[in-house]
Amino acid sequence: MTFESENELINYYKHYGKRCGFGVMTQRSKREKDETVKYVTVGCARGGKARNRASNVSKPRPTSKTDYKVRMNVMLKDGKLCVTSVFNTHNHGLSPRKSRFFRCNREVNESVKRVLDTNDEAGIRMNKSFHALVTEVGGFENVPFGEKDCRNYIDKARHLRLGKGGAQALFEYFRKMQFKNDGFFSLIELDDDDRLKSVLWADARSRGAYNYFGDVVTFDTTYLTNRYGMPFAPFVGVNHHGQSILLGAGLISSEDTESFVWLFKTWLDCMDGKAPNTIITDQDRAMKNAIAIVFPNTRHRYCLWHILRKVPEKLGSHAQYKCGLKSKLLSCVYDSLTIEEFENSWNSLKDTFNLHENAWLQNLYAEREFWVPVYLKNSFWAGMSTT
Repeated sequence: MTFESENELINYYKHYGKRCGFGVMTQRSKREKDETVKYVTVGCARGGKARNRASNVSKPRPTSKTDYKVRMNVMLKDGKLCVTSVFNTHNHGLSPRKSRFFRCNREVNESVKRVLDTNDEAGIRMNKSFHALVTEVGGFENVPFGEKDCRNYIDKARHLRLGKGGAQALFEYFRKMQFKNDGFFSLIELDDDDRLKSVLWADARSRGAYNYFGDVVTFDTTYLTNRYGMPFAPFVGVNHHGQSILLGAGLISSEDTESFVWLFKTWLDCMDGKAPNTIITDQDRAMKNAIAIVFPNTRHRYCLWHILRKVPEKLGSHAQYKCGLKSKLLSCVYDSLTIEEFENSWNSLKDTFNLHENAWLQNLYAEREFWVPVYLKNSFWAGMSTT
């Protein structure tokens, strides 16, 4: 076989892998100085040896690598990419029905990107945009990407339009607030081009309230400022009347560990170094890493609502979803009074509905101490389980 370009080669092999049931990746390639491909090897995404990159050697990260040689070698000859050798023997199971979930196949096409951009500019939240796309094509099984892929696209598509003038205006505003009230705190982080990177502020009322009601803090970056596309990150507590109170707020340029570490450390300085006893967030990995770094002694909990709202998407295609699966899962989560009772109920759920191979449930179970109520009941949460 021959191919006119590298893109044609990659698209062909991805299509082949999708039909057969395995993910695809470029394993190696060599290019000339003018970026012309000299040779390229494409193969199964599970090829290669596993490398343990976890910092804790006693808890290695799971890996999909199985160390085998399924691949196709292609070399440039007479201006065309010619296949020189093919190895097709897999040493793992193939999943044609699950091919759309492989990373190489989860692509947001241009038409969907236009819809997401339009909805984002109109202030429509991502979960509503995604469910509209699902409804349009007739179900989750017809969507070749997930809600997280859409969120990742929007994060990359947004760029900071707050230039030097805007950052300076914000600085001047904070300076005036500081002049009016000695208790006002603010800090701005700029990048190398003097563009606004991150900012945190808290007024005297928020700092005072934290001294009384700083036991439990919820932190969420769901909201976005429409004009600048920067995630808005409020720290929220609850007072003795059960009312939400603002304990500080920030704007960040990206939702990565570095940005969250800066925000948490700055907020901790603002609150005189007093860390909260407990904190509630969503399942963001970068957020979890930053909390472990800045608040090592704080009990961390995932928002239960964010987890359970994914149940229809992750398990809705199961034949018995409405005939006992959903109710048994909720009963397992909410009605278990002891850890032993939860473990027995969880195992019974997997046995009854044959869910031992469900990756989503496996990941949830691995982090059960962060979200299952029975594991968290010994800490004070002020009656809150969600953000």
